[in-house]
Amino acid sequence: MTAFASSSQGGLCWLASYPKSGNTWFRIVLRACLSEDPVDAIDLDAIQTGAIASSRVWVDDILGFDTSDLTQDEVMRLRPPVYRWTAAQGASGYHKIHDAYSLTPDGVPLIGDRTTRAVIYLLRNPLDVAPSLAYHLGTDMDTAIARMGDRNFALSRARHGLSGQLLQRLGTWSDHVSSWVDACGVPLHVVRYEDMLSDPQSAFAAAFSHLGLTISPERLAQAIEAGRFERLAALEAERGFRERSKMAERFFRRGQAGGWRDTLSPEQVQQIIADHRAVMARFGYLDARGAPL
Repeated sequence: MTAFASSSQGGLCWLASYPKSGNTWFRIVLRACLSEDPVDAIDLDAIQTGAIASSRVWVDDILGFDTSDLTQDEVMRLRPPVYRWTAAQGASGYHKIHDAYSLTPDGVPLIGDRTTRAVIYLLRNPLDVAPSLAYHLGTDMDTAIARMGDRNFALSRARHGLSGQLLQRLGTWSDHVSSWVDACGVPLHVVRYEDMLSDPQSAFAAAFSHLGLTISPERLAQAIEAGRFERLAALEAERGFRERSKMAERFFRRGQAGGWRDTLSPEQVQQIIADHRAVMARFGYLDARGAPL
């Protein structure tokens, strides 16, 4: 029996998230479900389910020229046509994206509704994002918290050069979340990292259904077991992982919900809540009094 069947609808599928919110784990389980290999034969350097939206190689290959000498605004204007062309060719895949849902300088959506078949937005408590982000970026906690509250925060900001990643404008954590979940015309399903931990079978099944996939409960259970954090951390320790930041010793650090309680100071907790209170409350990370859950 086939483990899955994909939708016949056109358009690209996007796996969107603020960094350190579970995107890699989601892709590992998805890849394990879709692969023809045994479900437990996970190769961390072969988990690609599609190109990342900020891949310079993807954009350059479609355009047919090197974009490294263009300005950031010029490259941003070219990205939507690249995704439209890719979708028009009937390309498949589930593409990671860290950019906020945004417009080009000409007012064109970076990810348009004509391009997009489905979006999964992976959401994580910002109290847990902050320690993971600090570790990933090789910076101190206060700096990571400040970046999460910075409307101008972006990844790969270098103006020119041969970086494999294009500029990714994130904005604040709150703005990033709201930009995606409130984006008009985009078929989107939100998955909380905490739900993936507490009830992975239901959380992954609902997300995969939104992507147009039908995966047997048995296959999904096997993929979730194969993608357990402890197993992934052991694989990284044994073989390495190319998605690891050069500023961090390892990619798979803790993989917990609530780890912030023994990592953040009371002042840091209050700063994050002050910066993101409305969105945290909206998605169940604060109680009625505004205290963290």
